[in-house]
Amino acid sequence: MDSEINNNAAMQEVLNTLEIERKKIADTYTTCYILLGLAVLIFIVGFLIRFLYLGVFGCLVPIVIGIVMYFRVEDDAQKYKAAYKNNVIGLALKNINESLTIEPHSGLPQYEFESSELFTTEPDRYKTQDLISGRVDKTSFWFAEVHAEYKTETRDKNGTKTNWHTIFKGIVFVADFNKDFSVSTVVRPKDLGDAISSWFSKNVFSFGNTEVVQLENTAFDERFVTYSRNQIEARYILTPAMMERILDLNNKSDETISLSFISSKMYIAFPLSHNYFEAPIHQSLLVPDLLTDDLSIVEFMQNIVHELDLNTRIWGKE
Repeated sequence: MDSEINNNAAMQEVLNTLEIERKKIADTYTTCYILLGLAVLIFIVGFLIRFLYLGVFGCLVPIVIGIVMYFRVEDDAQKYKAAYKNNVIGLALKNINESLTIEPHSGLPQYEFESSELFTTEPDRYKTQDLISGRVDKTSFWFAEVHAEYKTETRDKNGTKTNWHTIFKGIVFVADFNKDFSVSTVVRPKDLGDAISSWFSKNVFSFGNTEVVQLENTAFDERFVTYSRNQIEARYILTPAMMERILDLNNKSDETISLSFISSKMYIAFPLSHNYFEAPIHQSLLVPDLLTDDLSIVEFMQNIVHELDLNTRIWGKE
């Protein structure tokens, strides 16, 4: 895939143009850092030679110039990053699948994150970006980066302190399952309950009639716990073949995934620490492996349709 992109004349033209802009931005940032370093040096020298006023006033000039330059270049940097996502990532996606598109400022809405029932804690702070959508044969799918957090507050003699805790950071994948489920079925990592038990009071989902579904795949039950209000429908969804495919998909992930089947959609949460699709500032765009990690994650997400055999339409929507 990288070789195809490297030999793509349109892509190379875009990269060459952006590389010029990147160098200007990187050089300006470097100048800002040098000015701030010079300010610190002037202050230290003034302090050592006992001319503190000279040190204080002498360091103000490079500090002011550095701050002004920094805020001016920030606007250029944001435009450069947006152009990278729209033009470089956007063009590269077409080499994987013509239907793929990226919307950098869109993502998975918070209401959909909560209604997916993948997690039992309501976010107090929610960020999402880089919505990628496409279609493989009969199956539409989309995914986005999500960072959801909740807060706790502690009080001491110095006042109230707010702490932020991550509920989830990674990619949430959504696909059309071509079946209108009568109830929700949720598959979570077996050890997830330990991490959230102390915050169970913040549970925003109702599991009044939900039962743990005992499945016939021992390996699946050892790794996941499955909840549903309809045992028959849960087993209808989680066939022996589907459970094996989910286990295979999970083995390809760095951390244990979570899944849910709600309405006519399937949700999968992949915990990830890496931030994808970001334009480099201090590294060249003209390197062979520039897009390797970004395109690998896109191909991985797209292949879920094949991994879980979502194009086999054994049901029809009502």
